[in-house]
Amino acid sequence: MGIVSEFKAFAMRGSVVDLAVGIIIGIAFGQIVTSFVNDVIMPPIGLLLGKVNFSDLFIDLSGKGYASLAAAKVAGAPVIAYGAFINTIINFIIIALVVFLIVRMITHMMKKEEKEAPPAPPSKEVQLLTEIRDSLKK
Repeated sequence: MGIVSEFKAFAMRGSVVDLAVGIIIGIAFGQIVTSFVNDVIMPPIGLLLGKVNFSDLFIDLSGKGYASLAAAKVAGAPVIAYGAFINTIINFIIIALVVFLIVRMITHMMKKEEKEAPPAPPSKEVQLLTEIRDSLKK
């Protein structure tokens, strides 16, 4: 078997395809959460905290005092963009919460299915021993 055919067999396994689909959906979900945090959650929080735009919060390490993060980046100044870091932390918390809830729901559904499954019928040996026991009782 050649390398190409071995790779094709590996890549077409169900688990690899499922993993690829999961990664693609995860990336898309991450973009949705990023937009949600940046465009929906952070503006009201910034407004409540005195009209602060979190994505523009930074520390200028050069000491030249740039008016905005964009201006500092255009000038090539070293900056610590802690506002973007705050947004990333909020993104992570939301994604982690959603993943937790999904795993919890799946685990709950699996436990429910296990409880609802009928018990397996006894093996032939157990059935035979039961018949012998019942015969001896008579």
